[in-house]
Amino acid sequence: MIKFLIYSQACFYCIAGINHFLHPEFYLDLIPNYLFYPRQINWISGLLEIILAILFCIHKTRKIASIGIIIMLVGFIPSHIYFIQIGSCIEGGLCTQPWVAWVRLLLIHPLFLIWAWYSGGLKLKIS
Repeated sequence: MIKFLIYSQACFYCIAGINHFLHPEFYLDLIPNYLFYPRQINWISGLLEIILAILFCIHKTRKIASIGIIIMLVGFIPSHIYFIQIGSCIEGGLCTQPWVAWVRLLLIHPLFLIWAWYSGGLKLKIS
């Protein structure tokens, strides 16, 4: 089961990262307009997803990749909030019901964080 979680996560982020380069217009409108250099942000996030996906497949680098994925996912939260603020619809692009955008932010995104944490083998130490 854990191998499935590891490799499915690696595939997910690798495909998502490649998609940043194949379909940049999809992501550009999701980048909040208060951030500068949206094209560069898109390229960097796509490249980061690909690199982290590869590192996630290697046992020795899995934990650091997991931490990197978690940091990256936290960094994506402003885009989710921005999408909600603009009415959950981009003209000529992604449009959804507002409740779907909220579910994506409040349920699916935390599940991705848990997925990265668990399959990365991270432990929570409480003393």
